[in-house]
Amino acid sequence: MERTLVLIKPDAVKKNIIGKIISIYEEHNLVVEKLKMISPTRKLLREHYEEHEGKSFFEELLSSLDSKEIIVMIIRGERAISVVRSLNGATDPVKAKEGTVRNLYGSSIRHNAVHGSSDTEAAEREIKIWFAG
Repeated sequence: MERTLVLIKPDAVKKNIIGKIISIYEEHNLVVEKLKMISPTRKLLREHYEEHEGKSFFEELLSSLDSKEIIVMIIRGERAISVVRSLNGATDPVKAKEGTVRNLYGSSIRHNAVHGSSDTEAAEREIKIWFAG
């Protein structure tokens, strides 16, 4: 069994579609192992998105999530990372396959409803960041 981190971003939380997004993962034999709602600090977000520091969109990305309610989940299952990434779809909702989370619920690259870990190393690092202690 593999584990991955999923964030349901503020744009999706505000639309009241948390359950709809979680049900997509559950319908594909993935299990929510842990879940919490938090308003992350800029420090936590900087740590999570450190690989993007210095890029033109970095500060705007942090601002779109800073102190806004998000859902943080550990999801597990067979090939959880690749399954979640496939279910989430392309970062740009316009380019995301029909029926993916971002196609259904995202409104722009910045407001694309969800984040999923990119690979095993990222999943382990991100889970430690969000579920420390």
